[in-house]
Amino acid sequence: MEENREQRTDLALFSEKMQALRRQIAAVVVGQEKVVDLVLTAILANGHVLIEGVPGVAKTLLARLVARLIDAEFSRVQFTPDLMPSDVLGTTVFNMKTNDFDFHKGPIFADIVLVDEINRAPAKTQAALFEVMEERQVSIDGTTYHMGELYTILATQNPVEQEGTYKLPEAQLDRFIMKITIGYPSLEEEVNILERHHANADLVKLEDVSPVVTREELLSLRKLLNEVFVDPTLLRYIALIVQQTRTSKAVYLGASPRASVAMLQASKAYALLQGRDFVAPEDIKFVAPYVLQHRLMLTAEAEMEGYTPVKVTQRLIDKVEVPK
Repeated sequence: MEENREQRTDLALFSEKMQALRRQIAAVVVGQEKVVDLVLTAILANGHVLIEGVPGVAKTLLARLVARLIDAEFSRVQFTPDLMPSDVLGTTVFNMKTNDFDFHKGPIFADIVLVDEINRAPAKTQAALFEVMEERQVSIDGTTYHMGELYTILATQNPVEQEGTYKLPEAQLDRFIMKITIGYPSLEEEVNILERHHANADLVKLEDVSPVVTREELLSLRKLLNEVFVDPTLLRYIALIVQQTRTSKAVYLGASPRASVAMLQASKAYALLQGRDFVAPEDIKFVAPYVLQHRLMLTAEAEMEGYTPVKVTQRLIDKVEVPK
């Protein structure tokens, strides 16, 4: 009984922190509640996030804001076509005073890293992120540098522009726990944006936003994931959804076991966000499209028929019977 009470206290503190985060984000970003929930889910699940959307829908603002609300070391890298791996990871420089080589860390060394316009850099620079995204470490000139426990990459990309952009390699996409698409605001939300800009008084500057969660608090909130109960039938439900991606005629390349683990972690984090210490089938159904959409390669026929990974993912989820 004592244990239960303690866990509820933890959940109450958790809910308090999450509500504070949501309130602060709503003060700066209009609408996008679903996107905000998904980003928080991914960070809680200890995963990297890819945020996609056309220019001007507050992708970078949202990523910077989330990073600002967490009291941790933040770094930003603007990806460009001429960016080299050493510009991201860092370089070894000869120090004439000590007659030795010093390693100058690149912007990738921080707790939370915003990689803006990630699809603007060429393949070799993209490949520089492979090791750090999966293993939270960087190997340079035979030395391995480990990242902190909190290490998270928030990346943004623009889906419409083709000139000067490079398609992300499948292996890199697979390292993102979720791909979240930001759409256009609704009419009411757009009017609200205009009102805020017109009044100018309601515009909250990023510099004025103070952190809500400390680095230690976030790490302890992540540990709560281990306490979340998942029924064995739901583990099978996740596996069946992933299996569907491998047998579907519309899919050329299905999801890997990494996708199954990502779906499990994301659904546990989303359940916690809803104030529950157990996973429901709805949690899995909610996170599944965002966990799977960037991991599937469709067949040429499916693409010609106008199918998108999101549509296919949704249909595959609907095919699987929901556990009672």
